[in-house]
Amino acid sequence: MTPSSPRTALVPRPAKARVKGGQFTFDAGTRMRVTAGAEPAADLLRTLLAPATGLPLPPAADGPVVLVLDTALTGLGSEGYGLTIGPQSVLLRARSVTGLLRGVQTIRQLLPAQALAASPRPGVRWTVPCADITDVPRLPWRGAMLDVARHFQPLPYLLRYVDLLALHKINVFHLHLTDDQGWRMPVSAYPKLTEIGGHRRQSLIGPGGDRYDGTPHGGAYTRADLTRLVVHAAARGITVMPEIEMPGHSRAALAAYPHLGNRPGRTLDVWTRWGVCDTILGVHEEVLDFCRTVWEEVMDVFPSPYLHIGGDECPTTEWERSPAARSRARSEGLTGPAALHGWFLDRIGTFLTRQGRRPVGWAETGSELPAGFTAMAWRDPAHTLHAARRGHDVINSYHRATYFDYPQSAGPDEPPGQPGGVVGLRDVHGHDPVPGTAPPHTAARILGTQAHLWTEYAATPARIEYLTYPRLCALADVGWTGPTTWADFSARLAGHTARLDALHVGRHP
Repeated sequence: MTPSSPRTALVPRPAKARVKGGQFTFDAGTRMRVTAGAEPAADLLRTLLAPATGLPLPPAADGPVVLVLDTALTGLGSEGYGLTIGPQSVLLRARSVTGLLRGVQTIRQLLPAQALAASPRPGVRWTVPCADITDVPRLPWRGAMLDVARHFQPLPYLLRYVDLLALHKINVFHLHLTDDQGWRMPVSAYPKLTEIGGHRRQSLIGPGGDRYDGTPHGGAYTRADLTRLVVHAAARGITVMPEIEMPGHSRAALAAYPHLGNRPGRTLDVWTRWGVCDTILGVHEEVLDFCRTVWEEVMDVFPSPYLHIGGDECPTTEWERSPAARSRARSEGLTGPAALHGWFLDRIGTFLTRQGRRPVGWAETGSELPAGFTAMAWRDPAHTLHAARRGHDVINSYHRATYFDYPQSAGPDEPPGQPGGVVGLRDVHGHDPVPGTAPPHTAARILGTQAHLWTEYAATPARIEYLTYPRLCALADVGWTGPTTWADFSARLAGHTARLDALHVGRHP
């Protein structure tokens, strides 16, 4: 489908599409015929279109808009769909409900951009161009990570964040819930995690230095909040994958429960700095019991098959100085305290695996994660292939193409961001998650890619959206469609920005 008009400038680009002459018009009399099992997609279409269009789209046995769930459509996989639009009918078919949900987002994009508005837009003809579309994603994992530990974001914004991901056919929302600077997930057995660990007295201003804002920051979700988020995301075909950092990046937990650390009797605060803190969890049995209890509650709330345990940037200085940690290393037959890092991850990963879940960890080198972990390889492009060759499934998260906390340009007007470089729109668009040098058996282990937004420099929803868009549009295109020319993508993006504007997304220009 060529971006000959903003209406056909779809992001991500469909696998196969042909625009035909004519158009179909939705009006107050338009009805929907929905086959058994397709009801969730029909509900979503009504929910998304109602605010701007007011279209009721009631059910009818002879409705011209038809949603069909057909498990015989094996060629469409778990997320693919077929969409046929003629002057008198719209037919959306898929093998799975998730595929129908993806097709609903395409119908949204084919309508005038005003259809995405949050309030009535009278006087607009709600037409879609006639077209034949067969669409299947290239990669099964197309994710976006939001760090709510550094700067807490309220539930209503998380729901909006998910809605924007769904528009771009992102299918994993990675929710970074804990870190040195805050703990946002309630755990009934450990109430101080949010009562104390969810609040810090101030925050560092900018990279490095010793300037602080003097303003307390805090917040935590309730179990009901997180359950609502999971349900909201699932209704849009998105899995919420929680991340609980361990054994490093755990200063907030240790502020709440200091006895879980490596120095008995020590009192800590929730960290007010950015960067890597050398205060980490201990390795005594009470710590492992704590971790298992936390994960049991996390699993009660989040049905995601994947659970992220962090695992990177874990200085082992405290273990090397701790008699208890050195004793643990000896009793486990390890080479020294540094080897406790892999031992710790293996213990937690094995526990999650026995519960039927799949542990995920950050891969700094591609070789430090235990067997059975899915690796998020972020530090070096070569680590993706290295981890895949070792037998890990991998999400290619190379930071110079997927970390959206980096500035988008080197211009003097660009707001402060992560120091050390720029990740521009072309960088994101030009990054192929599956390296061309990968042999087929290695490439098969690369599940996909993911955007990441650490929020040291993004305290507000407006700042988050400025950093995320339009870069997420490029990442979504790469993950769903695969590499395209810059001219093709930029032409479609030019049309797509009208949709972002209708949604009041404060994007980078």
